[in-house]
Amino acid sequence: MNDTRRAILDALADGPISGPELANTLDVSRNAVWKHVEALRESGFEIESTDDGYRLCDVPEFGSAVEYGLAAPFEIEFHESIGSTNDRARELACDGAADIAVLADEQIGGRGRLNRAWFGPSGGVWLSLVLRPDIPTSHAPLLTLAAAVAVTRAAREAGVPAEIKWPNDVLVPSAVAYEGESGQHPDDGLVGDEKLAGILTEMEGEAGRVSWVVVGIGINVNIEGDDLPDGATSVQEAAGTVDRRIFVQRLLEEFDTLRVSPDKILSAWREHAATLGQRVRVETPSGNVVGTAIDIESPGVLVVETDDGDVRVHAGDCEHLRPA
Repeated sequence: MNDTRRAILDALADGPISGPELANTLDVSRNAVWKHVEALRESGFEIESTDDGYRLCDVPEFGSAVEYGLAAPFEIEFHESIGSTNDRARELACDGAADIAVLADEQIGGRGRLNRAWFGPSGGVWLSLVLRPDIPTSHAPLLTLAAAVAVTRAAREAGVPAEIKWPNDVLVPSAVAYEGESGQHPDDGLVGDEKLAGILTEMEGEAGRVSWVVVGIGINVNIEGDDLPDGATSVQEAAGTVDRRIFVQRLLEEFDTLRVSPDKILSAWREHAATLGQRVRVETPSGNVVGTAIDIESPGVLVVETDDGDVRVHAGDCEHLRPA
């Protein structure tokens, strides 16, 4: 959304305003005002022409309308359908862009960790942030943690009891006991939480400093259970249908608050962590680490208490286990 259209919406928020008044306020022609109003209407904004001037009657539920009322400095690039928001964000980052949120209603070629396919059906939030933080490359994982916290806070505001599994999976505790008909637990020993969101961060740096970071966020929002893979849930399933525009705004605002106060990210992550205090198994390149997760250290290192002492895990696949 360009600055003129944003200014028109801001003016309309205060009540009806005539075309000549808008033209005078914005220092553009009346014809330009009309063209911008028509473009906003095509984007889904319901703008009525009355005797008193233009009046904003309704705001779209999603899309570029996320910028309307957004209290964070992100420009929204919206796509009805896209192969991968991360791919598009990477293109923008390589072209020098910053503070752009690539947002899609549907994502058909997304990828998660370990190059796993991630299909994002219509109704979800498929979002990639283009960032240019002035930080060392070693601090970049903090942005991933910040994204997990932001998603969790937005989900909780929507009524979902979301929690974070190290480092960045957002889960919902299952209401099912996860026991078989015999009343016995399944043999894998895993705790049966359901996945609400996943986060994938990509980065390019030079001389130890970050050039750009892309934070990809995929959230099952207004998606019915039949359209979800096994082991997944959605905001709709957990708490009912929500306004995705408001949901994304809150996510972006929470993320923006955290990225400018990096010293607060770890404490915020701990506040919403499902992993801390849990018995875990973490698959790492050098083997499995099994024990109790007791803390997280900068920039996202998991501290696991094992029979052989504390082990610090920098990266790996973490699973929550039932108590031994």
